[in-house]
Amino acid sequence: MNLQSLILLSADVTVDKQTGFLGALATAAEDFIKVFNKGGSVLLSLMGGILPTLIVLLTAVNALVRLIGAERIENLGKAAARPGLQWYPVRYIILPFVAVFVLTNPMAYTMGRFLPERFKPAFYDSAVSFVHPILGIFPHANPGELFVYVGIATGIQQLGFGLGDLAVRYLLVGLVVIFIRGIVTEAITARMMKKGA
Repeated sequence: MNLQSLILLSADVTVDKQTGFLGALATAAEDFIKVFNKGGSVLLSLMGGILPTLIVLLTAVNALVRLIGAERIENLGKAAARPGLQWYPVRYIILPFVAVFVLTNPMAYTMGRFLPERFKPAFYDSAVSFVHPILGIFPHANPGELFVYVGIATGIQQLGFGLGDLAVRYLLVGLVVIFIRGIVTEAITARMMKKGA
Protein backbone atom coordinates (compact mmCIF):
# COMPACT_ATOMS: atom_id res chain seq x y z
CA MET A 1 0.00 0.00 0.00
CA ASN A 2 1.44 3.35 -0.98
CA LEU A 3 1.10 6.72 0.69
CA GLN A 4 -1.60 7.98 -1.65
CA SER A 5 -3.92 5.03 -0.92
CA LEU A 6 -3.32 5.49 2.84
CA ILE A 7 -4.35 9.13 2.54
CA LEU A 8 -7.50 8.14 0.65
CA LEU A 9 -8.36 5.52 3.27
CA SER A 10 -7.81 7.96 6.13
CA ALA A 11 -10.09 10.49 4.43
CA ASP A 12 -12.96 8.00 4.70
CA VAL A 13 -12.37 7.34 8.40
CA THR A 14 -14.36 9.42 10.87
CA VAL A 15 -13.93 9.46 14.61
CA ASP A 16 -16.91 9.97 16.86
CA LYS A 17 -16.61 12.64 19.48
CA GLN A 18 -15.75 11.10 22.84
CA THR A 19 -18.25 11.34 25.66
CA GLY A 20 -17.97 10.84 29.39
CA PHE A 21 -14.69 11.25 31.22
CA LEU A 22 -12.52 10.89 28.08
CA GLY A 23 -14.67 13.41 26.23
CA ALA A 24 -14.37 15.90 29.06
CA LEU A 25 -10.61 15.34 29.16
CA ALA A 26 -10.32 15.89 25.40
CA THR A 27 -12.42 19.07 25.61
CA ALA A 28 -10.30 20.34 28.51
CA ALA A 29 -7.11 19.70 26.51
CA GLU A 30 -8.53 21.56 23.51
CA ASP A 31 -9.62 24.49 25.69
CA PHE A 32 -6.23 24.54 27.40
CA ILE A 33 -4.35 24.93 24.11
CA LYS A 34 -6.88 27.53 22.88
CA VAL A 35 -5.78 29.80 25.74
CA PHE A 36 -2.19 29.68 24.51
CA ASN A 37 -3.25 30.09 20.88
CA LYS A 38 -5.17 33.22 21.85
CA GLY A 39 -2.18 34.47 23.83
CA GLY A 40 0.05 33.91 20.80
CA SER A 41 -2.28 35.83 18.52
CA VAL A 42 -2.43 38.72 21.02
CA LEU A 43 1.37 38.74 21.22
CA LEU A 44 1.64 38.84 17.44
CA SER A 45 -0.82 41.74 17.26
CA LEU A 46 1.21 43.62 19.88
CA MET A 47 4.44 42.94 17.98
CA GLY A 48 2.93 44.57 14.93
CA GLY A 49 1.41 47.41 16.95
CA ILE A 50 2.48 48.86 20.29
CA LEU A 51 5.65 46.88 21.14
CA PRO A 52 7.89 48.41 18.46
CA THR A 53 6.66 51.86 19.50
CA LEU A 54 7.41 51.14 23.16
CA ILE A 55 10.88 49.82 22.39
CA VAL A 56 11.79 52.86 20.31
CA LEU A 57 10.27 55.20 22.92
CA LEU A 58 12.22 53.55 25.76
CA THR A 59 15.40 53.84 23.73
CA ALA A 60 14.71 57.53 23.07
CA VAL A 61 13.99 58.23 26.76
CA ASN A 62 17.19 56.47 27.84
CA ALA A 63 19.13 58.51 25.30
CA LEU A 64 17.47 61.70 26.58
CA VAL A 65 18.42 60.87 30.17
CA ARG A 66 22.02 60.34 29.09
CA LEU A 67 22.02 63.64 27.19
CA ILE A 68 20.48 65.60 30.07
CA GLY A 69 22.48 63.77 32.68
CA ALA A 70 21.20 61.86 35.69
CA GLU A 71 22.74 64.50 38.00
CA ARG A 72 20.53 67.25 36.56
CA ILE A 73 17.43 65.15 37.03
CA GLU A 74 18.45 64.43 40.63
CA ASN A 75 19.08 68.16 41.17
CA LEU A 76 15.48 68.82 40.17
CA GLY A 77 14.39 66.56 43.02
CA LYS A 78 16.57 68.46 45.46
CA ALA A 79 15.19 71.80 44.25
CA ALA A 80 11.62 70.57 44.70
CA ALA A 81 12.34 69.95 48.39
CA ARG A 82 12.70 73.67 49.08
CA PRO A 83 10.07 75.26 51.32
CA GLY A 84 7.58 77.81 50.01
CA LEU A 85 4.45 77.96 47.89
CA GLN A 86 6.44 78.66 44.71
CA TRP A 87 7.89 75.13 44.95
CA TYR A 88 4.48 73.39 45.00
CA PRO A 89 4.23 73.19 41.19
CA VAL A 90 7.80 71.89 41.00
CA ARG A 91 7.13 69.31 43.72
CA TYR A 92 3.69 68.15 42.57
CA ILE A 93 3.63 68.74 38.80
CA ILE A 94 7.13 68.93 37.32
CA LEU A 95 8.87 66.38 39.55
CA PRO A 96 6.15 63.70 39.20
CA PHE A 97 5.98 64.31 35.44
CA VAL A 98 9.74 63.99 35.01
CA ALA A 99 9.88 60.98 37.36
CA VAL A 100 7.13 59.08 35.55
CA PHE A 101 8.40 60.07 32.09
CA VAL A 102 12.05 59.28 32.70
CA LEU A 103 12.02 56.52 35.31
CA THR A 104 8.62 55.00 34.39
CA ASN A 105 6.39 53.01 36.72
CA PRO A 106 7.38 51.79 39.37
CA MET A 107 10.87 53.38 39.49
CA ALA A 108 9.34 56.87 39.40
CA TYR A 109 8.53 56.68 43.10
CA THR A 110 12.21 56.51 44.00
CA MET A 111 12.57 60.18 42.99
CA GLY A 112 10.91 60.99 46.32
CA ARG A 113 14.15 60.11 48.09
CA PHE A 114 15.34 63.69 47.51
CA LEU A 115 12.42 65.12 49.46
CA PRO A 116 12.13 65.52 53.22
CA GLU A 117 9.91 62.99 54.99
CA ARG A 118 7.03 65.47 55.26
CA PHE A 119 6.78 65.71 51.43
CA LYS A 120 7.26 62.04 50.52
CA PRO A 121 3.63 60.87 50.94
CA ALA A 122 2.36 63.79 48.83
CA PHE A 123 4.96 63.18 46.13
CA TYR A 124 4.07 59.49 46.04
CA ASP A 125 0.37 60.36 45.77
CA SER A 126 1.09 62.71 42.86
CA ALA A 127 3.37 60.28 41.04
CA VAL A 128 1.13 57.24 41.46
CA SER A 129 -1.86 59.28 40.27
CA PHE A 130 0.01 60.29 37.11
CA VAL A 131 0.98 56.86 35.75
CA HIS A 132 -2.30 56.60 33.80
CA PRO A 133 -2.85 60.15 32.45
CA ILE A 134 0.57 60.12 30.78
CA LEU A 135 -0.15 56.95 28.77
CA GLY A 136 -2.00 58.59 25.88
CA ILE A 137 1.07 60.50 24.73
CA PHE A 138 3.89 58.55 26.40
CA PRO A 139 2.91 54.86 26.58
CA HIS A 140 6.40 53.81 27.68
CA ALA A 141 5.75 55.29 31.15
CA ASN A 142 3.46 52.47 32.26
CA PRO A 143 3.12 49.83 29.52
CA GLY A 144 1.90 47.20 31.94
CA GLU A 145 -1.36 49.11 32.38
CA LEU A 146 -1.77 50.44 28.88
CA PHE A 147 -5.03 48.51 28.64
CA VAL A 148 -6.73 51.23 30.73
CA TYR A 149 -6.02 53.92 28.15
CA VAL A 150 -6.54 51.55 25.21
CA GLY A 151 -9.99 50.66 26.56
CA ILE A 152 -10.99 54.30 26.76
CA ALA A 153 -9.39 55.05 23.38
CA THR A 154 -11.24 52.18 21.69
CA GLY A 155 -14.57 53.58 22.86
CA ILE A 156 -13.65 57.07 21.63
CA GLN A 157 -12.58 55.69 18.24
CA GLN A 158 -15.83 53.74 17.90
CA LEU A 159 -17.68 57.02 18.39
CA GLY A 160 -15.69 58.44 15.47
CA PHE A 161 -13.48 60.84 17.42
CA GLY A 162 -9.69 61.19 17.15
CA LEU A 163 -7.28 60.14 19.85
CA GLY A 164 -5.05 63.23 19.81
CA ASP A 165 -7.55 65.38 21.72
CA LEU A 166 -8.21 62.56 24.19
CA ALA A 167 -4.50 62.05 24.88
CA VAL A 168 -3.83 65.77 25.44
CA ARG A 169 -6.89 66.25 27.66
CA TYR A 170 -6.10 63.09 29.61
CA LEU A 171 -2.60 64.47 30.27
CA LEU A 172 -3.73 68.00 31.19
CA VAL A 173 -6.48 66.82 33.54
CA GLY A 174 -3.95 64.44 35.08
CA LEU A 175 -1.55 67.33 35.77
CA VAL A 176 -4.29 69.32 37.50
CA VAL A 177 -5.36 66.31 39.55
CA ILE A 178 -1.84 65.43 40.71
CA PHE A 179 -1.22 69.04 41.74
CA ILE A 180 -4.39 69.10 43.85
CA ARG A 181 -3.68 65.66 45.32
CA GLY A 182 -0.12 66.68 46.21
CA ILE A 183 -1.24 69.80 48.07
CA VAL A 184 -4.06 68.02 49.91
CA THR A 185 -1.88 65.05 50.87
CA GLU A 186 0.88 67.37 52.07
CA ALA A 187 -1.64 69.18 54.32
CA ILE A 188 -3.00 65.88 55.67
CA THR A 189 0.54 64.61 56.31
CA ALA A 190 1.48 67.83 58.14
CA ARG A 191 -1.61 67.56 60.36
CA MET A 192 -0.93 63.90 61.13
CA MET A 193 2.74 64.58 61.90
CA LYS A 194 1.72 67.34 64.35
CA LYS A 195 -0.60 64.92 66.12
CA GLY A 196 2.18 62.32 66.20
CA ALA A 197 0.09 59.74 64.33
